[in-house]
Amino acid sequence: MGIEAVKNKAMEIAMKIKKLGQDDPRRIIHSIKVGVALTLVSLFYYWKPLYDGFGASGIWAVMTVVVIFEFTVGATLSKGLNRGLGTLLAGSLGVGVNYLANLSGQKGEPFVLGIFVFLIAASATFSRFFPGIKARYDYGVLIFILTFSLVSISGYRMDEFLTLAHQRLSTILVGGAICIMISILVFPVWAGETLHNSVTSNINKLADYLEGFGGEYFYCCEDGEHGVATEKDKSFVEGYKAVLNSKSMEDSMANFARWEPKHGKFRFRHPWKHYLKIGSLTRHCAYQIEALNRHLCPQLQTQDPSQLRRMIEVPCKTLSSESGKALKALATGMKAMTNPSPSSQVHLNAAKSAMNDLKDSLKLTTAQTTNLLAIIPDATVASILIEIVKSVEDLSEAVVELSLKAHFKSIEATVSPEKPQLLHKGTINPFVEAEDEQPHVVIRVRGTEDEDLTEKKGSSGTTSLPT
Repeated sequence: MGIEAVKNKAMEIAMKIKKLGQDDPRRIIHSIKVGVALTLVSLFYYWKPLYDGFGASGIWAVMTVVVIFEFTVGATLSKGLNRGLGTLLAGSLGVGVNYLANLSGQKGEPFVLGIFVFLIAASATFSRFFPGIKARYDYGVLIFILTFSLVSISGYRMDEFLTLAHQRLSTILVGGAICIMISILVFPVWAGETLHNSVTSNINKLADYLEGFGGEYFYCCEDGEHGVATEKDKSFVEGYKAVLNSKSMEDSMANFARWEPKHGKFRFRHPWKHYLKIGSLTRHCAYQIEALNRHLCPQLQTQDPSQLRRMIEVPCKTLSSESGKALKALATGMKAMTNPSPSSQVHLNAAKSAMNDLKDSLKLTTAQTTNLLAIIPDATVASILIEIVKSVEDLSEAVVELSLKAHFKSIEATVSPEKPQLLHKGTINPFVEAEDEQPHVVIRVRGTEDEDLTEKKGSSGTTSLPT
């Protein structure tokens, strides 16, 4: 490999590192926080008074920082508390088991230890299959098995295993405390806030797609050209795909958020579990959009528009656009943690009205046409859009339910009802000039200049103003 190739490879790696940091600067901050935590716990070795007190057990503090320091506060708290609690319980149980084994004599001690190790390890391992324990305490159970095995087995050969257990527990607790304090106090990254922003962002991505779908699908009916937007403007076509694979991230963030204390606008017992319901409904809508997106194939759009497509164009565009606007209003209110705006319901009602018009158009066309194969693609698009409206309605109900459970703020009306205003101020004064003349009506309009518009009342009794 030549020097030029090495330079190019180095530049490529440098650009990737730069892009990774620019995409989320919190990654750089997290790396610095981990470095600071490891530097602090290394004092167990560097500072002689600490080393004399804890000895070689100080390495457990270093291992604790490496293992439990995660990107979000919730993940760090989850691992830290699991590790601390698992170590404490297992250490206490290990000491008790060793005490009972000593009572059985020198010959019976290994048998008693072996029986307890088997029973406790098997029971703890089986408990990891329970979904509730697996989701929240799996790491703690794993540490419990490891610590109990180390304490109980090492106690058989070591005379001062109590001192060793105490040192290990102390260093683990100190290392965990340092991680938790740095994670919370220094530029914290909250799992709950990440989950909240992710769910609202996913709803916005669906809204962007639905708002642009109508014009993209029916462009061939309007100008016959390949598309109505540039490739840069069509970014909404790919945005929804990120929603399809969001389940694992949402599940983990919801789990970690339950460990976090009150922060920002989120209280301690915030209904994080309800975000999973909203996320599930969002993905359901995204799957329908995935099916809808297959009909944006350019090869299908080059054909002449069918009679059905002409008839459903207006209701489909209205339905898609209004559904997108309803989702965008829901996402905006949810992000600001306010009750859903009344405009979301207005747009949803408009989408339902367009859905009824679309159903009528489908019934009329299918009753009149004889070539059913020709209308299948457009009928499929129409049926998917109808299902999307139902999904948007379910999503709206879920967001309203979240706003009630999370006690979102109400939106105060800031716009006063408008009073009708006249463009011009004027007076209407009837008068009679002479007995033998017909009555006249003079309308005096005050604008830039006063004008007298006089109309003679005809025999029919009606008055018409000249235009």
